[in-house]
Amino acid sequence: MENKKFKSGFVAVIGRPNVGKSTLINSLIGQKIAIMSDKPQTTRNRIMCVLTTDNEQVIFLDTPGIHKPLHKLGEYMVKAAEGTLQEVDAILFVVDVTEDLGGGERYIMERLQATKKPVILIVNKLDLIDRQSVLPVIEKYTKAYPFAGVVPISAKEKLNLDSLLAELNKYLPEGPQYYPADTVTDQPERLIAAEMIREKVLHLTRDEVPHAIAVEVEEMKAQSNGKVDIRATIYVERESQKGIVIGKQGSLLKKIKTMARRDIETMLGSKTKLDLWVKVKKDWRDRSNVLREFGFKNP
Repeated sequence: MENKKFKSGFVAVIGRPNVGKSTLINSLIGQKIAIMSDKPQTTRNRIMCVLTTDNEQVIFLDTPGIHKPLHKLGEYMVKAAEGTLQEVDAILFVVDVTEDLGGGERYIMERLQATKKPVILIVNKLDLIDRQSVLPVIEKYTKAYPFAGVVPISAKEKLNLDSLLAELNKYLPEGPQYYPADTVTDQPERLIAAEMIREKVLHLTRDEVPHAIAVEVEEMKAQSNGKVDIRATIYVERESQKGIVIGKQGSLLKKIKTMARRDIETMLGSKTKLDLWVKVKKDWRDRSNVLREFGFKNP
């Protein structure tokens, strides 16, 4: 007979770009779902990831980083992040312990005030700082906002994640198991594959390209021998960017393909043939119709 009541709930993971939100979710889930990059603002959609234990099921919404938008895509990303705050049971506010509390964090805390949801402060990147330097950082934040709890962690080193889940459990309501125990995301495989390709482009291209990148998987077909054929297009905004992504004699595109295929094969558990094309869609980030084509619907 079970003593503990099962808990389940939706949790937003929020914070400025590049504080380690996606790394945290991937470390908690135990496999790669949210894309990671050293370029800020890499998460464009609210990717839903699911963690199931014997006592609870937590559905994490990995939101785009809240920032001052510079184009329609940026506006979409901020709306998606802020919209998420109204739909959840609790919020994890992730901050980088190596950075000072600044205008960006205050902007987010203002947004959080309106939600009336329990907010847990997650002080990330402990691996980059000596321990006694953490307390002054926590003190600054707790003076600025009435957090329900505070947990210092290193998402990269998977340090203190048990404490984070224990703290989070306090704020989850009793509820059903929404997804089967082996579910890790509600996103279709072709979207995850597109994100994996985009991640490799972000890793391998120079600064002027990353945010001009969109990836669309046009075909994903399983063959009778168990192999999966995938055809995808990488979209950029200018001809010069197309040249950068392809690289000299196609060298960079080949590298993108090899790295992305490795991740996709791990996700699918089968051999994959990946065909990649690069096309120009001029100024797509500021064109509402193109954003809709790429799946950026109004949140």
